[in-house]
Amino acid sequence: MRIDLHCHSTASDGTDTPAELVRNAAAAGLDVVALTDHDTTRGYGEAIAALPAGLTLVTGAELSCRVDGVSMHMLAYLFDPEEPALLAERELVRDDRVPRARGMVARLNDLGVPVTWEQVERIAAGGSVGRPHVATALVELGVVPTVSDAFTEEWLADGGRAFVEKHETDPFEAIRLVKGAGGVCVFAHPAAAKRGRTVSEARIAELAAAGLDGLEVDHMDHEADARERLRGLAKDLDLLVTGSSDYHGSRKTVALGAYTTDPEVYGEITRRATGAFPVPGTGGA
Repeated sequence: MRIDLHCHSTASDGTDTPAELVRNAAAAGLDVVALTDHDTTRGYGEAIAALPAGLTLVTGAELSCRVDGVSMHMLAYLFDPEEPALLAERELVRDDRVPRARGMVARLNDLGVPVTWEQVERIAAGGSVGRPHVATALVELGVVPTVSDAFTEEWLADGGRAFVEKHETDPFEAIRLVKGAGGVCVFAHPAAAKRGRTVSEARIAELAAAGLDGLEVDHMDHEADARERLRGLAKDLDLLVTGSSDYHGSRKTVALGAYTTDPEVYGEITRRATGAFPVPGTGGA
């Protein structure tokens, strides 16, 4: 089985619609794909309706969190999307994305970059607006060559010249909420130092004690030594180890299925979840 547990659609900052994502996942030879848009579940319906036979969909979301002043992302899988407490927190985070993005546009204007809110809004195309949309605007304007090049201290990285904070959930609270909604929690790309400061191993140990289920180890932003270190940490803390592409369509160069999760780990995730179940494809539209 080929299992990719971290993918984005146009419901947040990917460039594939949810329907295109599942079709492309099947074409890439995947058996299981997770839809984990940022702080939203609104791509679920379209993805399920288009789900090809032979492909299983894991519903999820990538939750925006912050601890010790460090931004971090929590992959939440197979939770009940209508559970009131988690739904309210996702809406709080999502609602703060627009004023935050407008603030980044204003800061870029102050830096002499002629980006406009209308441009960012067009790029987001109704999705949950985020930094990648602003970064894409910078690419369109020729300010940076790629989206990744916008995530530096010069531009949009944490603490960068055009960075603006948004509401982000305390990860301990995120774990509590996801567990309360019957879901499973995996810390996304925990050693992605190129994105900025990372969470300490001591704090990860505390998150594990609070109910964290796993670490996303095999990821494009992790060098070989970081993966080895994370595998050792996961073993010490009795955490699951996942691998995922973090696919964003044409917004990133990584392909679907570039990194995958062991089927036994996937099976354990599905066993732990009580809020929702993987959806088998029946040959969607």
